[in-house]
This record gives sequence, structure tokens and C-alpha cells, in this order.
Amino acid sequence: MNRNYFKSKLFLKYTWSYLFILLIPLIFTSIFIYENASQRLRSEIERSHLDQLTQAETIIDGRMKELSEIAVRISYDHRLASYLVHDPIHSGEAIEALDQYKATSSIIGELYLYFHKDDRIYSSEGMNHFDVFTDNLLFQNWDKNAVFKDLNDVKFPTMRPADIASNSKGRQQSMLAYLIPIKPNNPNPYGTVMYLIPKSELTSLIDSILGNYQGQTYILDNQGQILVDNRQGESLSDADNRSLFGHLTPGIQKHVLNGEEHSIVSVQSPVNGWTYVTIMPSKQFFSSVLHVRSFIIMLLIFVVAAGAAIALLLARMQYRPISTLVEFAASKSGKSLSRPGESRNELDRIRTTLIEYCARVDLQEPYARHHLLSMLLRFGSSRVQTTELREALDLRFDHSLHFVMVIGWIKSDKNSIIEHQEILELLTHMELPNLNGHGYGVELSQLGQIGVLICFDPDETTDEFEHKQLIVEALRSHLIESCDIQPVIGVGTNYSGADQLNQSYIEACSAYDLRVSSNTGSVNYFEKQSYTTDQTYWISNNTLLKLSQSLKQGNFEVASQMIQSAILSLQQSELSTLLIRCIGIDLLNTILKTASELENQKLIQEIAPHMIAGQSLDELERNLLHLAARLCEQVEQANQKEEQSLTDRMIAYIEAHFADNALSLESVASEFNLSPSHISRSFKDKMGVNFVQYIWQKRLEEVMHQLKTTDDALKDIIIRVGYVDAPNFIRKFKKETGYTPGQYRKLYAYAQ
Repeated sequence: MNRNYFKSKLFLKYTWSYLFILLIPLIFTSIFIYENASQRLRSEIERSHLDQLTQAETIIDGRMKELSEIAVRISYDHRLASYLVHDPIHSGEAIEALDQYKATSSIIGELYLYFHKDDRIYSSEGMNHFDVFTDNLLFQNWDKNAVFKDLNDVKFPTMRPADIASNSKGRQQSMLAYLIPIKPNNPNPYGTVMYLIPKSELTSLIDSILGNYQGQTYILDNQGQILVDNRQGESLSDADNRSLFGHLTPGIQKHVLNGEEHSIVSVQSPVNGWTYVTIMPSKQFFSSVLHVRSFIIMLLIFVVAAGAAIALLLARMQYRPISTLVEFAASKSGKSLSRPGESRNELDRIRTTLIEYCARVDLQEPYARHHLLSMLLRFGSSRVQTTELREALDLRFDHSLHFVMVIGWIKSDKNSIIEHQEILELLTHMELPNLNGHGYGVELSQLGQIGVLICFDPDETTDEFEHKQLIVEALRSHLIESCDIQPVIGVGTNYSGADQLNQSYIEACSAYDLRVSSNTGSVNYFEKQSYTTDQTYWISNNTLLKLSQSLKQGNFEVASQMIQSAILSLQQSELSTLLIRCIGIDLLNTILKTASELENQKLIQEIAPHMIAGQSLDELERNLLHLAARLCEQVEQANQKEEQSLTDRMIAYIEAHFADNALSLESVASEFNLSPSHISRSFKDKMGVNFVQYIWQKRLEEVMHQLKTTDDALKDIIIRVGYVDAPNFIRKFKKETGYTPGQYRKLYAYAQ
């Protein structure tokens, strides 16, 4: 049976697989050949440079020995004795003698003779006062005082690094100064011979070492100080110089400089300990093996051409049993192998089915995750004992410390919904490997706020609070950089277990509320909310703040814990009864103040003045718990009423606009200034169906009504109810009612 195998993606995958099996060994073989050729060329170049460096070292050692011998002859030359040099009659002979010695070496730029503590210096050009000499010959890094000191104090032959020297005419030249005490090897020399050597005399000897390659050459003294350098292309930083030359050994080495591998060749003189170095980027070696690269390319072309034919034959043999099996299955099921828009890859059909199934499961995951995190914020772990669910949702609370952050921001007018979704997605799951922690974000019931649950292990070098500050600052910087907002953040206290996250959440809400009136971009830590000084026997501000915030949230569990802990502290104190009753007023005032902020005047009026007077601590505790329970219950009822009112207004809006084809979850969210995800969850919780299903049901009911009561064309009716895809509507109508719209209209007419 003839068939076009090339239309099958599975067949093409088999073909490519065999090609890869062929190409992978070929590529590795090619790389091996190329690397081997490059390494061999590199070794030859490095060995050549090593030989050239050795030759340069021999030549320069000979020149330095020649200069030392000249200094010895000067020290024993009677014409250059101190008393004759200073004698006006014989000084001319001394100058002539110095000129003769200068002419004996081609590398000498100038020759000077200096007697210790003398105010004059002699050269082949004549005698100069020392001040005149230093004024006419200025060194960039060798000042007058240093020159005088070195000429008088040098005990051993010393070569100074190349320095810029300026003469009286303003001409500048890079020179080396070579100081040899006379008499040489005498512990008490009486003078110094100074040679000025142009840098070019030494660099000319090493210019030919690099050849056509880019790199650098150096001559270092026995202290590792650079005497002469010759740079072609890149240069080294001071840090690289210190790192390299501080641990340099003779021979051939590899070293990474400026982020690239370099080849370093060095030799050391056995005479004076000087080191000669060449440094070249290794990548230059690989550009010299173009013939090897051409051979590899030709080999690849030939092998790929031959292998393609073999791969096609093997792929056909591999694919034929699968295609036969698929045809057999299709013939038995009555389904066509070639359906419009469907991939010809048979294995993809199975994968697509599995993906569709997983997508339906994943659709519910965000709702489950949001519910679980919301329960943790509200009740801690007391009502969330589903360890398996946490593992399934990949929620890990396995670190030693936990805390909660409440994040808000100033919303823009036009893009508030998109902005909210971006921030929520950014905070959904955060990994903080550098800070030993991670976090999970959850949308809060308060509009424009997101809660973040953070778990972390403290660093041994910092305390817990400092570590928490680093985490908060990292998250804040990430929000500013990614979303271009200035967040307002409230941060709760650290707790050792996830079951106390509701405590940290209440504290974070309290810290957030105190920061609302401040500038944007601020962070407020609950621990930093100050306590009143000398408050040893009074209830802490933090306890009162947590009590107030828990009442505002309607969280009686945390409110009761705050009241009970405060009463327990009073019971354990040794205060007088009068003082205890005065302190108890703080708790009552906190509840009354919170009720006033919530505009609960009825509860305030029911409080009698005798509530504190004459009561024991147990009675006071019961009364305060009763007040807190009533206030939390009323807050809960108000929240439910507000949520129900919001749902009713959304239903009324949908009733009025369901026939608008532009109606969507995003448009409703924009109308009510809410996030689409919040509306979606709230709508499904209240109505039992999701938003899309509800809109479809309304439009279906309206079409059914118009089919019964009008004779209008079906297409016009469908467009009037806001549905633009008539064929899709008819298919869904039949699936929902069992009839086509035409059949439904006839059925109703017959019933009439």
C-alpha cells in the first residue's frame, strides 16, 4: 500500500533520531581531531616562543655583564680617580675617558659617574652640578631626592624599571637606569656608575618573539617588578599583574586573564634572576587550523548525505508496525485517521488526551491552593490538617521559622486589573535560595492586598530579625524592578510553626494599617512598633494592636488568645487590685475603640460603667471574651452581607448586559474594580456555576423565549442575545436541549 510517510510527524521523528545517532559520534570525532590539531599547533608555538625567550635572555645577560665589566674598568681607571676628576686641569681627560667607555656598548644612552656626598656628577658630555643635572633630567617616577639617595646608598647593581625621562629641551623618552656601585663587590663603595638605557634597546630584542600573534612580553627583575613591557592588543590590569607575576614559575603555563584563557611562556636568567615572559590569548591558536576545519566540514557533508538514506530506511521499518496498528484501530472504531486540524503524529494523540485530562485537574488547583492558604492565614493549622493536600499542591512549610507579609500598592486607574494579576502571579511561588527560604502568595479578601507566607532558616551569622529584613527587602526590590510599583508592606513576627501563621497574619495586618497613612514604598515591622517606656506592669502595645486587628478581621480565635494571655499575665503579677483594674481598662478601651472604628455604636452603648468595677479577673476575662465574640460575629456578618451585596449587584449588571457580546469576566471586573480571579471564585461560590456557564444559560433562556414568542430568523435572534458564532451556538443548543432550534420552535408550535 502506497502512502506518504513524510506527512507523519512520528515518522519524521524516527528519521531525525537515527540521524542524531549518526551525527553525535561524528561530531565528537570531529571535535577530537580539531582539538588535537589545535593543541599540537599550540605546543609548537609555545616551544618556539620558549626558545626565542631563552635566546633573548642570553643576549640581555651578555649586555648586562658587559655593563658590569665597564663599571669595573672605570673603578680601576686612574684617569677617573676622585682627585683627578675634581682637578680642573685633568677633568677634561676624565670626561674623555667616560665618552670612550660609553662608546664600548651600543645600548648605553648615557653614562654618569658620581662620587658619594659630592654635589657634582660627571658624564661623557661634561661635569654638571647635581641640582642642574636633576633639573635638566627629570624622571616621572624618580624625584630629585630619590635620585640623590639611590646614588649614595646603592650597595649592589640595581636596575630601575622603565620610566619617562625629560631633558632640558622638553624631549621625553622611556629610559631604564642601571646603578652599579664602585668598586663592585666592595662593602664600602665610594661612588656609583649610572647607565641610562633607552627602553627601545631592550624591547627591540623581544619584538620578534610574538611574530604575527597578538600578546604581551615582559622583563621582570628578581623581585617580580616589571622592568620592560611590550604590549600588542590587550593589556593586563594591576590586579592581574599582581596575581600572575606573584606566582609565576619558568616554563609553559595556562592562565585565565580578563575572562579568557592565555598561554604564558617564561624563562629565568641564572645570572641576575630576571624573568622573561610572553602572554598570548589561546584563541589565536585555533584560527590557524583552517585546513582542519575545511576537512571536517567536507566529512560532515559526505557522512550526512549517506546517513540520511540509511536513516530513512530504518525509520520506515520502525514506523510501519505502528502505522499498521493505528489503521487497524481506526477501522474497528470507525474513526478517520485524517481529521481536519488533527496532528498526524499518532503518539501525540495519546499525549493530547492526557494533557486535556490534566488541564481539567489543574483548573481546580488554584482554587484549592487559595483556599488552603486562606485557611492557614485565618486559623493556622488547627483546621488545616491535610498534609497530603499540601504535598499535592507543592506547599512546603519545612523550615524552622515562618512569618506573614501583607502587601498593598497604589493602583493605577486604567490598568489596575492587569497590574493586580501580574503582581499575584509574581508572588504565587517564590524561591529565595540565597536567603534559605521560600514563600507563597495568596489574594486577600481586602481589595488591593496580597498576603505572602514566608518560610526560612536563619543564617548563623545574622539574627532572625536581620535575616527577615533581608528577605523583605529582596521581595520589595523584586516588586519594584518587575512591576514598577512602590509597595506598602506590613510584616508580622517570626513563629516556629506553620500553626501560628494566623498570629503573624494579624500582626502583619496591624503593621500594614499603621503604615497606610505614610509614604508609598514603606515597610513596617510589627516588632518595631514601639512599646511605652517603663511599661513593666502594663499590657504591651503589640498585644493591644494584635487584639484590635483581630477584631477588625473578625478573627475571634486570635482575639481570645490576646485577651487570655493579657489576663494570665495580670494574674501572675503581684500588682494591687486597683492597679490591675486600671490596667484592665486598656483591654476594654481597645475593644471599644475598635467597635467605634467599625461604627458599631450599639455595642458601645451596652457597655455599663460597672463592667470593670467590682469584678474579679475571671469575670473580667469572661466579659471581655463575650464582647470580642459579639464584635467578631458582627464583623463576620457585615463581611458576608457586603459580599452578598456585591454578588447581587454583579448579577443585576449581568442581567442588564448579558446580550452584549463584549461582556466578559474582565469587563465585569473592570466595572466593579475587582480582580478577575476574585470575581470568578466569588461568583462560583455564591451561584454554584462559573461565570461563563451562567452567561450561556441566560442567553440560552432568552433564545428559547424568542423562539416561542417570535417568528424572527434564528440568526437574528442569536446575534441579539450577544452570540456571534451561530454554528457553535446551534451545536451547544442541541447538546443542552436535545433539539435543534428549528425543531424546538416546531415542537412549541405543535404544543400550541
